[in-house]
Amino acid sequence: MPTNEDHFRKLERMYHDAPINQLYQPVIRVEDGRAEIDVPVKAEFFHAAHALHGSCYFKALDDAAFFAVSSVVTDVFVLTASFTVYLTRPVTEGILHAVGRVVHRSRNLFLAEAELHDGQHRQVGRGTGSFMRSAIALGSDLRYA
Repeated sequence: MPTNEDHFRKLERMYHDAPINQLYQPVIRVEDGRAEIDVPVKAEFFHAAHALHGSCYFKALDDAAFFAVSSVVTDVFVLTASFTVYLTRPVTEGILHAVGRVVHRSRNLFLAEAELHDGQHRQVGRGTGSFMRSAIALGSDLRYA
């Protein structure tokens, strides 16, 4: 079983290697029960009114909460079971900064929350989710190495 620091670095590499993140180019930092993600805002992510599409808010919030939970599960991949997003302010430039934290854990069910801020430290969204352990072992096929 990996040490906590080894586990956190493996999760970070797994995240960066995911094909979707070639598009978003995020940066992640994983700690015990917590994850932070920074995503550059790009015009390619805008809807017709020239602001960031809600799917980008969801991705940043879900990813931060997911990896906060993943930090405390060292043997299997976790799955998002449900996630609720609240969008509070439009974003048109800068960096999105998401912080996720585990708020409850039991053997198979985990609850996490995440906050999203813009480059001026204003809250632009928040979310809460439930996550479950899967039967998928963490390993090289997930790029967890």
